[in-house]
Amino acid sequence: MDLGIVAFATDYGLPPVDLGRAVEERGFDALFLTEHTHIPASRLTPLPAGGELPRRYSHTFDPYVALSAISAVTETIRIGTGVSLVAQHDPIVLAKVIASLDQISNGRVEIGIGAGWNVEEAANHGVTRARTARMLETVEAMRVIWTNDDAEFHGRFIDFDPIWSWPKPTKIPPILIGGNGPTAIERVIAHGDGWMPLKISHNRLDGFASRIRELNDESEAAGRAPLPITIYGATATPEAIVAYSEIGIQRILFELRDHGDDKQAYLRELDALAELIP
Repeated sequence: MDLGIVAFATDYGLPPVDLGRAVEERGFDALFLTEHTHIPASRLTPLPAGGELPRRYSHTFDPYVALSAISAVTETIRIGTGVSLVAQHDPIVLAKVIASLDQISNGRVEIGIGAGWNVEEAANHGVTRARTARMLETVEAMRVIWTNDDAEFHGRFIDFDPIWSWPKPTKIPPILIGGNGPTAIERVIAHGDGWMPLKISHNRLDGFASRIRELNDESEAAGRAPLPITIYGATATPEAIVAYSEIGIQRILFELRDHGDDKQAYLRELDALAELIP
């Protein structure tokens, strides 16, 4: 099983280039970054977990810019988003951004996607309804652009006549569908190359194992190979790693905590997490 890191890369924390180097040097397999284009000052939508919204949400680097810098100073780690709010992006522009990042990184990119929880954030991008449907349609439009020289798409939200857009990615970047809800598996099978459920702790794995069996059964019924699972925010203990592996999870991501402007604290946490690498 692969072990990676997911982080809020912020303008006050460990710089992205330093973070990327540190993750690779310690032997992790992957680094994923979160995305929020902004946080509305109104704060009308509450944080799903409750409580006050942490500072880091409004201070994140653009993940694609940060990952481009990280890709230039790393060679082996997989890089990706956990998760990108793709419905808030123009699909033509985002397809080029991701394809460019894939080329620059020599094909190491994976894109975790989510519909987003902040209603006002999405609305500021003109997305006021059907966030999940628009997210999935954005993915399909990007795949058309990545795989066709004369790319054309006519959907419910996205519509364009034939276009030319290069570079093409070295291969189609895997799309990991985020979310834990009752329809998540359906979306993964129909639109994804993998599943990225959020914070499945090791003491909840008995129930989650049944969902893995459901995913595998539904994948087989749809004529698809078994789809990999990446856990966002895994429990960081040796016992938990064994438990995740035993139920068929392919990769876990440890969420790096916010240490403010204490750069050394981030490195110390990475050192501690690296002790868990077999």
